[in-house]
Amino acid sequence: MITAQIEVSGLAKRIGDVEAVRDVTFVAAPGRVTGFLGPNGAGKSTTLRILLGLARSDSGTALIGGRRYAELPDPTGTVGAVLDLAGAHPAMTARGHLRAYCALGGHDAGRVEAVAELTGMSEYLDRRVGGFSTGMRQRLSLATALLGDPAALVLDEPSNGLDPAGIVWLRTFLREFAAKGGTVLISSHVLTELQHGIDDLVLIDRGRTTWSGPLDAFTARGTSLEEAFLELTSGVESSPVPTATATPNATEGIRA
Repeated sequence: MITAQIEVSGLAKRIGDVEAVRDVTFVAAPGRVTGFLGPNGAGKSTTLRILLGLARSDSGTALIGGRRYAELPDPTGTVGAVLDLAGAHPAMTARGHLRAYCALGGHDAGRVEAVAELTGMSEYLDRRVGGFSTGMRQRLSLATALLGDPAALVLDEPSNGLDPAGIVWLRTFLREFAAKGGTVLISSHVLTELQHGIDDLVLIDRGRTTWSGPLDAFTARGTSLEEAFLELTSGVESSPVPTATATPNATEGIRA
């Protein structure tokens, strides 16, 4: 597997009269699972959309493997993304959906069976998507993201709709993906689950990065991820935030 570090620097984006993002900077390193957290409206979705070439920033950069998404020679072979549930037509089978995306991305059709096995979907390939549960749609979305055998995964709320066994499966899968040198950037509101599944944490609030570093540094004061998150995001904007020690795989903590 090739490696693809995600680097976001000084990102800013105004939507109408709203500064959706005004100063977001962080690194998601290969071999690490990085959690991307923030309250509703903090700018997470806008940042991810810019990273994946779905929106343009007003300033700053968002790079995957040193390039903007639009400049990647093999976009879906470099980064696999899940921003929404699989948008397959309800009358299509999962196999038909995956084959269509293989054709669009220029990937070998044999990847359909491979990603179905990876995501536990093999027995559902010939079922119509319209009959899938939310959890099965999540698995189909992840399978679609994996078709290009990417070096990085960018996932927004990937555990929504998964049962407890599915959540454990997802956590294990992402850990194994990272252990092979993959980069994982995951946004989620399930803080208790993220605490068991991430190595590094990026926290944004009001469009700015307010903390970035290893998870254990963030919770070093003996609090849980949930307690520390609520403490930092419920205070006033000028409140000081913890500073992480820089490591080869994490950015240095940032003050708001």
